[in-house]
Amino acid sequence: MQVAWLDLLQIQRDLYRLPRNYDRFQEYLKTMIKPDGTGLVLPLVAMNPMAHDHVPALLDQYLALDADRYGRTVVEELVPELADIDLGIEVGLVLSDDLRGGWTNRYSTELQVRAGGEARPSVSRWAIGLLWSSEPAELETVRETLRSLLWRLAWQRTHGVARNLSELLVQEGWVQHRAGCRRPIVDPEELAYTREVLAPHLQARDQATWIAALFGDPGARSLGHQPLGLSDRAGLALALADARARG
Repeated sequence: MQVAWLDLLQIQRDLYRLPRNYDRFQEYLKTMIKPDGTGLVLPLVAMNPMAHDHVPALLDQYLALDADRYGRTVVEELVPELADIDLGIEVGLVLSDDLRGGWTNRYSTELQVRAGGEARPSVSRWAIGLLWSSEPAELETVRETLRSLLWRLAWQRTHGVARNLSELLVQEGWVQHRAGCRRPIVDPEELAYTREVLAPHLQARDQATWIAALFGDPGARSLGHQPLGLSDRAGLALALADARARG
């Protein structure tokens, strides 16, 4: 397995030093896209180039924590465990603006990450750990994000991408458990209720049901989907609890 690290946080911060106008957007495009327009130079699609001051302020906090160096260490420590998986990727961190970014819906973006097509090596040479502007800067977040990212790729390269909700729940439970995620968690009564609600939908293949199931009613409503009567991230909490029970 070959995994390389990309220091991306400082690049993002430097772009935000420019005035928040068209010139910044143009510099963002020049930084990200090849001069001939045929592809990407750097995987910065998920950042909001026109973000307000809350994003560079959060980047400053991550940089003060030396988050890129820490992320590199997290990846290097995990590589021996994934030695049998042919990943062949470059890994980095991108701060996505789900707090005030008009073009970013966290739930749909997360679903792309969790259920996307990165199982095929030809899809992309990059694997990006997404940080979120709505969350505080913490190294534990960096650790969980990167470990989940790589364990998910390993699962998908071995088992393929999920074809229905049942397979997605098994995948995400295993990934969260292997990554050492501490949350989401709900109480046993809520787990039982969530299991009952999801039972008729386990063969569902549509993204609307997947979002409502994994992320609960907040995710469904944010995209105009039909809610299932579930609490925030209830499906992910159930997946993690079941994976822990399986050991």
